[in-house]
Amino acid sequence: MHPTDTATLPSVGHAEIRIVAATPEAARAVAQVIRRSFAGAEQRSYPVPDGGTRLHLTVDTETAAEPALSWLTTSRPSSGTGTHVDEV
Repeated sequence: MHPTDTATLPSVGHAEIRIVAATPEAARAVAQVIRRSFAGAEQRSYPVPDGGTRLHLTVDTETAAEPALSWLTTSRPSSGTGTHVDEV
């Protein structure tokens, strides 16, 4: 677990997103696309030990833009839940 991560869940109506990219520019580009769909509350950036950037976003899922909202209402939970093998 990363030292700044916590074991608590985000507040209701919010989601934590982690982006790991080779460059800060790539991480910011992905974050920008996410912000077009969701209101962002917080953003933190950390270096990755082998180089690259890890960007953490907190988004407000209750104020989703229309394209994201329509996708959210029709999506189904994935059958594979939990942490991925390569997640810290």
